[in-house]
Amino acid sequence: MEKKHEATANQRLVHRARNSWSGFLFGVGLVAFIDEAVFHQLLHWHHFYDKSTTAAGLVSDGLFHAFSWFATIASLFMVADLRRRGGWWVKRWIGGVLLGAGAFQLYDGTVQHKLMGLHQIRYGVKIAPYDITWNVLACLMLLIGIMLTWFTRKQGAHHD
Repeated sequence: MEKKHEATANQRLVHRARNSWSGFLFGVGLVAFIDEAVFHQLLHWHHFYDKSTTAAGLVSDGLFHAFSWFATIASLFMVADLRRRGGWWVKRWIGGVLLGAGAFQLYDGTVQHKLMGLHQIRYGVKIAPYDITWNVLACLMLLIGIMLTWFTRKQGAHHD
């Protein structure tokens, strides 16, 4: 039993980068999906691209949704491979999920919303509280993701 546990711990260390990248992709896909489903479809606050017609906005939403779906599916194929190899490291993977989610949300809130002006979180309201909340949540996810990734860099492979 001890040898099996040691082999799993070694496989986790060997595949730690793959765990992080799989989690990162899943985090990007998850947050993109939540953004698309909640803010684009349910609340109708914006489209991925709001500088044209509603039809163009809907097409951009479809492409955005496809991107989130492909990122999520790719990450789950990586998880399946990691599990097959006995190298799936849940804490490290969750760290990657939070890094991906936070990075995507911060990119969306700064680059897409402000620098490129593709869309805002919401229109017809005082935008500052929305921007602050959006970017603070992104930074919190990044911070927790960094901490989990840091704490699982070597030690901890034996404990999950």
